[in-house]
Amino acid sequence: MPDIRDMLGGPRGERVVDSETLMRETQKRVWGALKDGYEYVGPTDESERFLRKNAWSRVKMVTVYVDLVGSTQMTLELPSEKMATIISSFAQEMASVVHTCGGYVLKFVGDAVIGYFVAGQNPLRAADSAVTCAKSMVAVVRGGINPVLAQYDYPELRVKVGMDYGENVVARYGSDPAKSHVDIIGPVMNIAAKIQAMARPCQILIGDDVYARLHPDMQEEFRPASWGDGEWKYRSRVTGEPYRVYEHAG
Repeated sequence: MPDIRDMLGGPRGERVVDSETLMRETQKRVWGALKDGYEYVGPTDESERFLRKNAWSRVKMVTVYVDLVGSTQMTLELPSEKMATIISSFAQEMASVVHTCGGYVLKFVGDAVIGYFVAGQNPLRAADSAVTCAKSMVAVVRGGINPVLAQYDYPELRVKVGMDYGENVVARYGSDPAKSHVDIIGPVMNIAAKIQAMARPCQILIGDDVYARLHPDMQEEFRPASWGDGEWKYRSRVTGEPYRVYEHAG
């Protein structure tokens, strides 16, 4: 189990959680959900407040997509109520990691979770926090959720994570500032989704705009992703050259 003592002490003053405590708390929640119908409280809805406050603004951010691998097959093997509990628990645990690492949870989309880390005046910190978040997600699934599922002879979960950095627009769908739906729109959202789709199970992929803003120590954990001809066709929004993507070597 990787040491993630520093992964879960975000900039909002949350407590720093060591890996052993993190896994124990995750296992307790997931076990409670499967056995007793435990319902998550979840992080407060800070994202919606942030988006409403910044409607029609351009915001630089790191967008993170985490997706559950193989859920379609699981739906064929497990009772629907158990599958719903597993997916709900997975999504809430991923959301908790995003929140604790200093990010916002944008939405749940089926068995995927979308989060974002606002760059503000410090894009370097946002990039480091987003990568820390992704590494923590993989660790939580492996060391927190899967050991509990194994006790029930359920198949283990695997995730893939993709992210990119850049400017998006906060859009409000309607004239009511308090009730109209708000969302994030922009090329970064699209490319992050495309990057995540290229990831293998348990793999973290990041766009070059994230990699360029990482601390050198974190950059050393990544290497250029290598794909066959035509598999990746997206180009840099700045240079027009093929957009580089990096894979985590862990």
